[in-house]
Amino acid sequence: MPTRIGFLALAASAAAVPFLLPAARPATPRQEPGTPPVPTDPPGLPLLPTTVSTADSNGDMIAVTGVDRMGESILYLVDTKRRQLAVYQASGGSRSSRGVRLLGARRIDLDLWLYGYNDESEYSYRELERLFRKREGASPPTSGLDVGDGAAVPR
Repeated sequence: MPTRIGFLALAASAAAVPFLLPAARPATPRQEPGTPPVPTDPPGLPLLPTTVSTADSNGDMIAVTGVDRMGESILYLVDTKRRQLAVYQASGGSRSSRGVRLLGARRIDLDLWLYGYNDESEYSYRELERLFRKREGASPPTSGLDVGDGAAVPR
């Protein structure tokens, strides 16, 4: 029970972050008359608030807080025993707008077995594996599930 209370306290403190920290506002550069305009950020992109992230764990759970692009507090919880991820958004403000909302949750055990997914790295895992085998004549350890191989999924 103390663990659950600790995580609820962490979530509650994450909700206060946007209200305790000033928003990040870049200084407007002073422009001398007759000089070309100084480029600024593209229009339409929101200014990002000053971000403060914290993380903690207790052997069963990992909690990470942060701030999303709109300035709302985010709490990521990872249950390391059940391989489960949950993401919450905490909002402050008036009584009608504040609260904690579940954004998404999923089991991640199979995700952790993938060699790659939406991986934009210079080399894929398979390409690196081939390079290592070619250079050193040894195989890297096998630890993932290649979805295309039809390998058995661990239980």
